[in-house]
Amino acid sequence: MSWTKKCLVAGAIMAMSAGPALAQKSGGTLRMYFADNPPSTSIHEEATTSTVVPFMSLYNNLVLFDQQIPQNSLDTIRPDLAESWQWSDDGRKLTFKLVGNAKWHDGKPFTAADVKCTFDMVAGKTEARLRRNPRSSWYANVDSITTNGDREVTFNLKEPQPSLLVLLASGYSPVYPCHVPPAQMRTKPVGTGPFKLVEFKQKEVIRLARNPDYFKKGKPYLDAIEIPIVPARGTAILGFVSNRYDMTAPYAVTIPLLKDVKEQAPQAICETAAMNNSTNLILNRDAAPFNNPDIRRAMALAIDRKAFIDIINQGQADVGGTMEPGPNGVWGLPKELYDQVVGYGPDVAKNRAEGRAIMEKLGYGPNNRLKLKVSTRNHLLYRDPAVILIDQLKEVYFEGELDLVDTAIWFTKIARKDYAIGLNTTGNGVDDPDQTFFEHFACKSERNYTGYCNPEIEALFPAQSRERDVEKRKKLVWEIDRKLLEDGARPVIMWNASASCWHPYVKGFRPMVNSLYNGSRFEDVWLDK
Repeated sequence: MSWTKKCLVAGAIMAMSAGPALAQKSGGTLRMYFADNPPSTSIHEEATTSTVVPFMSLYNNLVLFDQQIPQNSLDTIRPDLAESWQWSDDGRKLTFKLVGNAKWHDGKPFTAADVKCTFDMVAGKTEARLRRNPRSSWYANVDSITTNGDREVTFNLKEPQPSLLVLLASGYSPVYPCHVPPAQMRTKPVGTGPFKLVEFKQKEVIRLARNPDYFKKGKPYLDAIEIPIVPARGTAILGFVSNRYDMTAPYAVTIPLLKDVKEQAPQAICETAAMNNSTNLILNRDAAPFNNPDIRRAMALAIDRKAFIDIINQGQADVGGTMEPGPNGVWGLPKELYDQVVGYGPDVAKNRAEGRAIMEKLGYGPNNRLKLKVSTRNHLLYRDPAVILIDQLKEVYFEGELDLVDTAIWFTKIARKDYAIGLNTTGNGVDDPDQTFFEHFACKSERNYTGYCNPEIEALFPAQSRERDVEKRKKLVWEIDRKLLEDGARPVIMWNASASCWHPYVKGFRPMVNSLYNGSRFEDVWLDK
């Protein structure tokens, strides 16, 4: 069977399996706290779960990962605004047949023109401009988008790219309306999704209401979703165990807090997984002192990854490269290859001795430390590891001071290189090399926060992207991953672990294990009470 025919068969199977078979109950309000204030409601302009999780249900994609299968992959993609799709024989054209009954929240009909407008805007090809465009690199291989009437749209590619479907299935890839300007989408968004925005009070609460005209018959089941912003972890957990909240935010329960939840709410359902985001070190290569590769090398050699994992995650996080490690990740570098990378193996004492030797050659020592600010987002996932990082840097003659930055400006700050060193977390928009490599390590990507640029390695990115054989592609991906680690492109400290919890009466929710960004549609969620 040809590759194209396999895709067609898979599409047919997906279409038949799109929808749960349980006897759901309609009605009720789902209450879920969130720890962080969303910078805006415009998913295409943001790079944080703080926007995607609360607002993904306002929108639809062309295609979507099955919300009941925890591991996202090419095989779990289902129809959404597209009812079917077909690849051309040469793999350069992807054509979608669209549903004919979807409407925008303001009553206007959804058409193929909206798809073209959205992704032309992401590519920077329209007069309407996004204020920030963190995922323009995802669609750099799209040469043009053409429509055939209101219900057919074709993505014309420069090179074959099987993973384009994976990118389009991410919660980061909603379709926007042509008739609504980008500025309005930041505060008063218009989508086709199962819920509408009722209220967004900055730093207080988000309220969503059921879309009565949703094109998927019978959905959503909930009448409303209410999401108070609760930054204090203790307060949030107390609210959950006392039944004030029906569920936690996805993967918001740290491993230490999970013990408290199990003791105080033993009936709660909690699922723990590697959190599909990595804690990593970002260094501004364009500014002194980190324009010196020796300084960058010495700093990377200071890291004791096991200590981070033991202290923050009680031993339950993972070490890994730029791609999420298995079994949850699909493309992760095998441990036997990871341990061979110089500076990443378990011999921390040896690494630090090398780091001190480098610093001593540069004139630093125990009585002459290099002083710097360690910038990080003022968020629980960032603050705790930043404190540990500052302590570990002392081992190689750095003296760090913590610089906490509000979420609303964190991504803008690091995107414009307004920092020296940062403790960052990087989530999987999708678990696919086309996202990770092009977005975070391509020379001209907006999300390449460190300014890393290696044309020799970047030349390998398209090669893995167009490879149709999965096993051959994996070997190319591992080669690239290893080279990025050796180059110190963005030193990975750990892949975090945490838990999502909900009360037993919450049905139809499954947290994703290899992307925080793709499981918050909530159209399948219902309350059995």
